[in-house]
Amino acid sequence: MPPSPIRVAPEDLDRFARALLAAHAVPEAHAARLSEALLWASLRGVDSHGIARLPRYLELFASGEANREPQMSERILAPAVALIEADHAPGAVAMARAVAVGARIARDQGQGVAWVQVKGMVHAGAIGAYAEAVARQDLIGIVMLAGMPNMAWPGVRGAAVATSPLAIGIPAADAPPFLIDMATAMIALGQIRQYELRGEPLPEGCAVTAEGEPTTDPAKARMPLPLGGIKGAGLSLAFELLTSVLGGYPILAPLHGGAPGAKRHRQNAALIILDPACFGPAERFAAAVAETLAAIRGLPRLSGSRAVTVPGDRGAATAAERRAAGIPLPPRLATELEDLAAKAGLPPLPHRG
Repeated sequence: MPPSPIRVAPEDLDRFARALLAAHAVPEAHAARLSEALLWASLRGVDSHGIARLPRYLELFASGEANREPQMSERILAPAVALIEADHAPGAVAMARAVAVGARIARDQGQGVAWVQVKGMVHAGAIGAYAEAVARQDLIGIVMLAGMPNMAWPGVRGAAVATSPLAIGIPAADAPPFLIDMATAMIALGQIRQYELRGEPLPEGCAVTAEGEPTTDPAKARMPLPLGGIKGAGLSLAFELLTSVLGGYPILAPLHGGAPGAKRHRQNAALIILDPACFGPAERFAAAVAETLAAIRGLPRLSGSRAVTVPGDRGAATAAERRAAGIPLPPRLATELEDLAAKAGLPPLPHRG
């Protein structure tokens, strides 16, 4: 039986993450952005992209793949189109800039819509955080991302495309936004790591070994399978075309072609923001969204099924529970974090009883 998780209060985990990042020479503002993104995921139960990623970020900073003090720049390519050169910034830092730029163009400058391309960042984390940040401003946010190939393609030996995610956030009146955040894979690599940390087998049919053999052993799993076969693989490829290729910083072709430097970790993203006020009062739209979501939640349930939910409900409920009870960490992860803290001369994690 897997060992019981260790609970840590969100505010304590936030302070711990910021202190550990600061100990590795990450500027305070960037450490705050990164910790905020990790805690957002951990609170909502997206543990694969939460605080478990902190050790990997430290590795990326140490190797130089991630830039502690990126010199980001922004260019306006057309009235409603912007490009952010991220200079290998942590994704949370670059995407926060993208949200601010997109909201300014779409609403403050009256364009109604914005397309913001983010070029050359390092691991954006759970992109639902950025779609939700847009929706919390009474705007509609659509985020797509492309990264290094780590997912299978039907009929191909080895990794072909990335587990590229899509997130959509839509404001709803007097309720959390509608929020869907999904990968194009059956399972994310970070989730495989979570199964390994918990000592649990993977679900059938979601991952393969380095040789392409199906496996439920998370220690042997090397590649997730695409969601819906060619459908998920094709959607991932579309995101590469709309982010990396369109932004002038392709990932797949240089890497598969063996170009020098093509293996350096990087991600590209596109953020689309739409102001619903273009179609009428924003309040009326948000109320109609809430009414639509309530209609789905109120549909008759099958015998024995739980309450009907819509995207965003489970994450919001999990966040409320974890704010009260603490964020659960697998003991192996807690030990890893405490070892990093000890090496940096920092106090250990303050556990809850």
